[in-house]
Amino acid sequence: MRCSLSVKRWGQITKLFSLFCLCLFLVVSCANGQQTTKVSSSTDGRITIGTTQKPRTLDPADAYELASLGLVYNMSDRLYTYEPGSTEIKPQLATALPQVSADGLTYTIPLRQGVVFHDDTPFNAKAMAFSLQRFIENKGKPSFLLGDVVESVKTTGEYELTVKLKKPFTAFPSLLAFSGVCAVSPSSYELGQGKFNPNIFIGTGPYKLARFGPDSLQFDVFDKYWGEKPANGGINVQIFSSGVNLYNNFRKKAVDVAYLNMDPDQIRSLEELAKEGSWQAIAASGNVIKFLAVNRNQKPLDNPVVRQAIAAMINRAILSERVLYGQSEAIYSLIPTTFNVYKPVFQELYSDGNAQKAKELLTQAGFSKTNPARVELWYKSNVPTDGYIVLVLKALVKKTMDGLLQLETNSVESTSAYNNITKGTYPMFVLDWYPDFLDPDNYTQPFLSCQKGSVATGCQDGGSQTQGSFYYSDRMNKLIEQQRQEQNPAVRKNIFAEIQAQLAADVPYIPLWQSKEFVFAQNGISGVQLDPTQNLIYKTIKK
Repeated sequence: MRCSLSVKRWGQITKLFSLFCLCLFLVVSCANGQQTTKVSSSTDGRITIGTTQKPRTLDPADAYELASLGLVYNMSDRLYTYEPGSTEIKPQLATALPQVSADGLTYTIPLRQGVVFHDDTPFNAKAMAFSLQRFIENKGKPSFLLGDVVESVKTTGEYELTVKLKKPFTAFPSLLAFSGVCAVSPSSYELGQGKFNPNIFIGTGPYKLARFGPDSLQFDVFDKYWGEKPANGGINVQIFSSGVNLYNNFRKKAVDVAYLNMDPDQIRSLEELAKEGSWQAIAASGNVIKFLAVNRNQKPLDNPVVRQAIAAMINRAILSERVLYGQSEAIYSLIPTTFNVYKPVFQELYSDGNAQKAKELLTQAGFSKTNPARVELWYKSNVPTDGYIVLVLKALVKKTMDGLLQLETNSVESTSAYNNITKGTYPMFVLDWYPDFLDPDNYTQPFLSCQKGSVATGCQDGGSQTQGSFYYSDRMNKLIEQQRQEQNPAVRKNIFAEIQAQLAADVPYIPLWQSKEFVFAQNGISGVQLDPTQNLIYKTIKK
C-alpha cells in the first residue's frame, strides 16, 4: 500500500506525536474490558514473570523466535554461555574453551562429568553429539547455523567431543552458546527430519518444565542440577495478549517481573514511576540493530555519493527521541557498541545530522532544487515504530535539505516485504537485525558478503542480496573471509576496522540505533538481569 505523508512544518510533527502519545496513554490507563490476570501471591519463593511473548515451540532444534529461545535458555545448558554484561563466552557443559587445530578446522572440547538430564539420563559426549547432530539433521528453522559450518561431530572419549568444520570459522565457539544448541536427552528425543517435540523440554538446566499451557508455563527447580541452584523456588510465566495488558497487570502487582514487549510510551510511564520508588526499572544495552538497507541497483542510489548524502543527513538523536523517547542507543556502524571492535565510522566520516555536507554531496552528484534526488523509502506497515521513523525522516528532509532531496514513503506488510526484498523491489527499506549469535561476524557477513555477482551487476546470491542492498565488493569478500579464519584477536580486530571503514565509504546500509532493553520488577525483587542475547535470567531472581 502506498502511504504518502506530507509535513508542512517541523513544529507539526511534535504536535502530532504529543497528541498520539496522549491518546494512547488514555487508552492504556482507561481501557474497558481489558485482560486482567489474577496471580495468587507466592509464599514458596516462586517468581511470576509477565510477558507478551508466546512460544511456538519448546524444541530447541526448531526454536528460532525470541519467545521460544528465552524459555529454552532457562531450562537448558549449552557447551558455552555468556557472563551477564559481557559478550565473552565461558564454559558451561564444556570444562574449557576448545582446542583448535592448526588449520582451524578441528575443535576438541572437554566435557563436564556428573551431569544428568531431567529424565535421569546421564550426560556424556554421546549425548552432546546426539544433541548437535539432531540440531542439524532434524532440519528445524535454525538448523543452518550448524549445518552450514559443521562437517562432522564425533565422540573421542566418554567426556570429549571433536567437531570438524567445513571451513575455518573463528566465531564457532560463540555459535555453540546459541540457546538452541543445548544438550537434550537422547532418551526423550529422536533424530530425523521433522521429528520435533514442541510441547516438552528435557535438558540439563536448573529448571524442569512442569506445565506448558496456552497462556502460562510453570518451571520447577531441578533438584539434581549440577550447578548453582536457583535463588527462587520456581518460575511462573504468564503470557498476556498485549503490551497494554502486561502494563496494567504489572502496575496492579499481579506479576513480579515484566519483560517483553511493551510500547515505548508504556515503558516511559513505568520508568517515570520507578523514579518515584513505585518499582524498579532495569535497563541494559541490546544487540538488536535498526538500519536502512540501500539498494545500489536502484537510481539514484546507484550513485555512491547520493548514498553518502543520505548517511550525512540522518539525525540519530532526533530519531531516537521522537520515535522511542530516547529508549535506544545511536550506532555509527552495523556492529553494536557492545563489541570491542566497534568503530563509529559513520560519525567520523559524515558527522550526524550534517545537512550542509549532505547538500554539498547532492550538488556534487548533479542534483539541485529544480532537479532533486527522489528516493523511495519503504517500511513494514504492521510495525508502528518503522512508520514513525519514516515520518520523522520525511520531516527532517523537508526541513533541512532545501529541496535537494525528496523522500517518497511507501509501506508493505512484513510477509510481502521479506518476499520482495531479495528481488530488489525496494530502493530503501527500514529493517531490524536480531543476531543469531554474539560475534561481530554476525553483523557483517550476513550483510556484506556475496558469493555470486560483480561490481557491474551487484550481488546476485549472498548476504547483501538477502538484505536488499545488492552490494558487491571483491575486497569486502576477502576481508570477511580473513576475519572468519583469523584466530588472533588483535589481528581480527584490525580486519573489522577495515570492514567498517569500507562500509562507511560505500554505504550499502545506514545504521540508526541499537536497542535498549527494559525489565521492570516490583520492589523486594532482586537479582534481575539479562544475558547479552537479551534473555531474562530466571535463576538469579529472588524475593
